[in-house]
Amino acid sequence: MNDEIKTNAKNKMIQSLEGLEKRFSTVRAGRANPSSLDGVMVDYYGTMTPLKSLGTISVPEGNQLLIRPFDKHCLGSMEKAIVAANLGYNPSNDGETLRIVIPALTEERRKELSKQVKAMAEEGKVAIRNIRRDAINEIDKLEDISEDIQKGMEKDIQSLTDEYNKKIEELLKEKEKELMTV
Repeated sequence: MNDEIKTNAKNKMIQSLEGLEKRFSTVRAGRANPSSLDGVMVDYYGTMTPLKSLGTISVPEGNQLLIRPFDKHCLGSMEKAIVAANLGYNPSNDGETLRIVIPALTEERRKELSKQVKAMAEEGKVAIRNIRRDAINEIDKLEDISEDIQKGMEKDIQSLTDEYNKKIEELLKEKEKELMTV
C-alpha cells in the first residue's frame, strides 16, 4: 500500500510533465513546427475533427508549413479553422494546398509567448502540488502505520514533488531560451 501511493503519485506527475511538454511544443519559436497546429479543430461536414487527421502537414522550408488535405473540398474549412485558432497564422489557399508562412517573431511577441509559457509552467506546478496533496491525504487515511512511517512516506512524496517541480523549471528555462533566441 505504501509503495502503491508513491507509485501512483509518480505516474500522475509523469503524466502531468508530459502534458506540459506537449503544451510547450505548441508554442512556436519562429520556426515552422507542424505540432503548432495540433490543437486546431476543423468543422468537417458537421463534425469537429483535428486538422492533422484531414491532411499531411510538412515543412518545405524553415519558416513554412504546407498542408495537403486528403479531401480538397475542406480547404476553406481548414483555412477558417487555422485563422480562428488565433495562432497568428495567415494561410494562403491555392486550391490544392494551404501554405502558411510563419512570421518572424517580434521582441514583443517573444515576451508575450514567454509569459504564456511561464503561465503553463505554473499550471504544471499547481498540478504537481495537487498530486502531492492527494497522496498525502491518502497517507493520512492509512490507519495501521506508525507516525514515523507516515512521516517517511510524506517525505518521499515531497521529494518526488521537488524533483518534478525542478524538471518543470528546467523545461521552462529551455523553452524561454528557445523563444528568446533570434
